[in-house]
Amino acid sequence: MVTLIPNPVLSGPQYLSEGLKLVFKPGLRRFVLFPLTANLLLFIGMVSLAWQQFDQWMHALMPILPSWLSFVSYILWPLFVVLILLMIFFTFTMLANIIAAPFNGLLAEKVEVIVRGQDTFPPFSWKELIALVPRTLIREMRKLAYFLPRAVGLFILSLIPVLNLAAPPLWILFGIWMMCVQYLDYPADNHQIGWNDMLSWLRKKRWQSLSFGGTVYLALMIPLVNIIMMPAAVAGAALFWVHERNEAS
Repeated sequence: MVTLIPNPVLSGPQYLSEGLKLVFKPGLRRFVLFPLTANLLLFIGMVSLAWQQFDQWMHALMPILPSWLSFVSYILWPLFVVLILLMIFFTFTMLANIIAAPFNGLLAEKVEVIVRGQDTFPPFSWKELIALVPRTLIREMRKLAYFLPRAVGLFILSLIPVLNLAAPPLWILFGIWMMCVQYLDYPADNHQIGWNDMLSWLRKKRWQSLSFGGTVYLALMIPLVNIIMMPAAVAGAALFWVHERNEAS
């Protein structure tokens, strides 16, 4: 088993870094390759679409503006880059996790086998993978149902003068928490732990959860790097599950 830093605030980066090492092991590559390829194509498609739409919008806008406002294009392009980053973090992360959900569940399962040194799960088969699809999609929809009302509440808060000063840090904190919920749900679901029970356990491990979620949050904000960091986060979450559950027992 991986030896971890005892400080709970510092354990998150180590879970993710150890998870990154694990996903390159021969026995785990097949659970990473397909979602990695699908996510890369999704990333290229989203960026290409956003670039095309922005370019069309710029060509429509610029003839309307007087020549002395031509400098506006130099202001809009950096804004475009920021919007792309935000789009990637929220839309790409959500869609990529839905696409990869069955593979992520199996990846978390196989990481546990490596870490524990014993296999209590059924052997891999395509039949098992197909059977996982409905269950994992339902679980992903449950995450979405958890996320959306809270995101809407924060969005409304962002529109209220004075109170909206609290919105940016709350958005960041909520994003960090959601990263932990998103990835720790895979090993929890593998062990048939209910949604509310999983959330309750994460709250008891508050500092460890925020440390792990914060590390994943930062890693997924980096374009292209976020593609490989997704399976690394799944593997890191499995390590988190094994180590922290053992600590609790």
